[in-house]
Amino acid sequence: MTQTDFLKGDFPPAIDLPDLDISGPGRFYNRELSWLGFNWRVVEEAENPRVPLLERLRFLSISADNLDEFYTVRVAGLRELAHAGNTTPAADGLSPAEQLVLINEDARSLMMTQQRVLVDLMAEMDDQNIYLERIADLGKDDLSYLKEVFLNQVFAVLSPLAIDPAHPFPFIPNTGYALALQLERTSDKRPLQALLPIPAQIDRFVALPAPEGTLRYLPLEDLLVLHIPDLFPGYKLKSHFEFRVLRDSDLEVEDEAEDLVREFEVALKRRRRGEVVRLTHSAGAPEKLKAVIMAELGVLERDVIEIDGMIGVDDLSELVTDARPDLLWPQFTPRIPERVTDHDGDMFAAIRQKDMLLHHPYETFDMVVRFLAQAARDPNVVAIKQTLYRTSRDSPIVEALCEAAEDGKSVTALVELKARFDEAANIRQSRRLERAGAHVVYGFI
Repeated sequence: MTQTDFLKGDFPPAIDLPDLDISGPGRFYNRELSWLGFNWRVVEEAENPRVPLLERLRFLSISADNLDEFYTVRVAGLRELAHAGNTTPAADGLSPAEQLVLINEDARSLMMTQQRVLVDLMAEMDDQNIYLERIADLGKDDLSYLKEVFLNQVFAVLSPLAIDPAHPFPFIPNTGYALALQLERTSDKRPLQALLPIPAQIDRFVALPAPEGTLRYLPLEDLLVLHIPDLFPGYKLKSHFEFRVLRDSDLEVEDEAEDLVREFEVALKRRRRGEVVRLTHSAGAPEKLKAVIMAELGVLERDVIEIDGMIGVDDLSELVTDARPDLLWPQFTPRIPERVTDHDGDMFAAIRQKDMLLHHPYETFDMVVRFLAQAARDPNVVAIKQTLYRTSRDSPIVEALCEAAEDGKSVTALVELKARFDEAANIRQSRRLERAGAHVVYGFI
């Protein structure tokens, strides 16, 4: 490996730049294309042979999840500007419509690359005795086992629906996944179009019985296709395809509203029913059935992407299992500062001796939680002020703040309302703090 000394090394020779007006917009790189460039680098980590196999699968899943969020927020915002007739160029000189054209081209290429990388990873997983099976790979014992799984774990939460004037088209939420079915009644061959929404509460991959040292999975959509006769008695399946929906999730809130929290709650409900910004579907979709789905969802052809491979690549994170630690990064345990240990875990005593700087993730975040929990119980503490951007559902920090407020301490919490996709959780935690007696101030960035 070449070692470079940037302080003492020679400068590289000057080069001539192409004709470029360095005072014009050409000197800027578009923000959205720059973000896509970042996500390309995430995909490249999924191709990096120096990264453990299941960690590469995780990177691929992350890249797909990133791209979904990019579409639901950034692309959705550009679409709104373009539909409103806004032609104002960004700093790089591109109008919203021009940006959308370039984004669409690059994002489609990215999704095709994700599928290629997935095929390569699946081949390597086969070599490691981790198999993603398809219907043709199943034996009699597998089918018997899957029948029990379907009846006991899946059947009760499904809502199969016919697509006809008597049955309104169901609402498919953001990141919603469904099977579109073309059926035929066995008695008189009468056709029926139907929809099978797949609840997000069910795992995408079903674990199959396997010998020790082997892991086998079946995609949930294959399990459902196997049991279409149980869902539609008297019908047989002629054709089907899978599709997934992304909706506009860009929050528009008037920052001058009298009640900002109530305004956010209304906006969150409105966001759930945002217009569809992308529809991905599996290859080989029957044209008539596809046209019905597109019409019901209000989707134009430019927003439809056919995927010759797996729909919903972000679900691959379910296959990153602790059962194969040899295919993961070695587990890292953050250290506890010696000074805290020297004072038997007393954070105040450790800080009193000398200021403390924690370096996460190398030093455990538990020290921050312990500090707040100790402050909440210390009778000498009279006030706590804390900023909260994102919190977990059972946040120990919120728990400590509530305990302090209930104990009579003055607690002030600055809660960020616009923490993307955590807005509802932050509102819920702020209500909890207010009930405990804390003073909550809302941030809006």
